Amino acid sequence: MRYIKDDLKDKIILITGGAGFIGSNLAFYFQNNHPDAKVVVLDSFRSGEKLSNGNLKSFGHFKNLIGFNGEIISGDINDKGLLSDLRANYKFDYIFHEAAISDTTALEQDLMIKTNVNAYKDLLELAIRHNANMIYASSAAAYGNASSPQKVGCEAPQNVYGFSKLSMDNLSYEYMKKSNISIVGLRYFNVYGKNEYFKNTTASMVLQFAHQILAGKNPRLFEDSDKILRDFIYIEDIIQANVKAMQPKKSGIYNVGTGKARSFQDIVDILQKALGTSLTCEYIPNPFIGSYQFHTEADISTTKEALGYEPAYEMEDGIKAYVSEIKRVYEEEVK
Repeated sequence: MRYIKDDLKDKIILITGGAGFIGSNLAFYFQNNHPDAKVVVLDSFRSGEKLSNGNLKSFGHFKNLIGFNGEIISGDINDKGLLSDLRANYKFDYIFHEAAISDTTALEQDLMIKTNVNAYKDLLELAIRHNANMIYASSAAAYGNASSPQKVGCEAPQNVYGFSKLSMDNLSYEYMKKSNISIVGLRYFNVYGKNEYFKNTTASMVLQFAHQILAGKNPRLFEDSDKILRDFIYIEDIIQANVKAMQPKKSGIYNVGTGKARSFQDIVDILQKALGTSLTCEYIPNPFIGSYQFHTEADISTTKEALGYEPAYEMEDGIKAYVSEIKRVYEEEVK
């Protein structure tokens, strides 16, 4: 589905983090709907390098880009030489900035700020030099334990990842005042959908529960999971928001969710219905009480107004659209 009328003929689009979950979906959106645009994917791709928590530093994976026929660059956004080359050798019209250290449990504060904040400033300077509109991934993690519905301006980050995203937003406000380009930050809530598998343990609970069920294992939930509510959003609505952010009514920071909170119990129940199973749920104590968001719900009123965004997928719709891909990934990557 096309989300803007323009054909984008001869426009050059840069997608950082383009081999990751959301970046790769954006790359294929433009390839399928705007084939006359030139899409350049930049990603550091995965290596064996890990963070101190044992998780991979980079989740970018070539399999997310199989079938993509645009240009692919392997590189790190912290590399000023690379950014200098991009500035000199291209003339971007739009920059979608999805690259980040996105692990909310990462402890490396220095790397988080360097990658998520300092490198973003360099990319903003590139965008201004090229007169390119900037659309970047912010996060609901900026809200921390703020009460629902979460509204821009009520932030209280509880980890360095959320702090880094809020810092990006604050930097964006400064650049909005002094530049003529459009700058839009999108605060993603709990995203699920195609190409998230290679996020490993940080993939959505939709995928993790589904693979437990397909393996014949009883789904394991925290106690009182029917009372733990999050705003879960299907990848197609994330893509919609990104594309519509190319032509916003005004620059700003906007929530991207459904505006409805659903429980982890809902996920399992909908999955079991979609997969035709009736496994017994197992409930375990929640070890994260005190450092866990028990209710997130995006206030999307300004997103609708500024971007023309309207979520199209309830959780039932999103899981129904996703289930065939869940099964494919299980057969090809998990079994």
